[in-house]
Amino acid sequence: MPTSSEFNLDEAIAFLGRTPATLDTQLRGLPDLWVRRNEGKETWSAFDILGHLVSGERHDWMPRARIILESGDSRAFDPFDRFAQLKESEKSFEQLLDEFASLRRNNLAELQALNIGPDDLARRGRHPSLGAVTLSELLATWVVHDLTHMHQLSRVMAHQYRDVVGPWNVYLGVLQCNGHSEP
Repeated sequence: MPTSSEFNLDEAIAFLGRTPATLDTQLRGLPDLWVRRNEGKETWSAFDILGHLVSGERHDWMPRARIILESGDSRAFDPFDRFAQLKESEKSFEQLLDEFASLRRNNLAELQALNIGPDDLARRGRHPSLGAVTLSELLATWVVHDLTHMHQLSRVMAHQYRDVVGPWNVYLGVLQCNGHSEP
């Protein structure tokens, strides 16, 4: 089996369309203990992670894809505030789940309506700190970004029982992982 693959837009859209339902099934209706607690100072809770995903739907993925398609690398992407969600906490967790699902559905519909072809995927944009990037790299990053935060979410939630699993903690890899613990 190959160790990596080429970017496939249809596969990416299929995955991205599942993230809201996955999070909704896992998180809707949980008590605040599960959605508001974090791993300690300067770490994110499930509420913060979901807020970050909502912010990305509004200000990151599709706005940057449009910049690539409309301006290429002649215009740098607008900077993305990775901490914007920490300033917006008036919504309930359920409202954030609903907003994420709606924004994602709309973004994927817009992405599909663009009828992106292989030449479009190779088009370049300009990230403010990374430099030249292609549309396919941006869209692949969107998928891996979801996976990164779903991994982070599992770790943050497992942390709530870190001290009560007793000696089994040596067998529970999620309790040993510290990847992406800094926001």
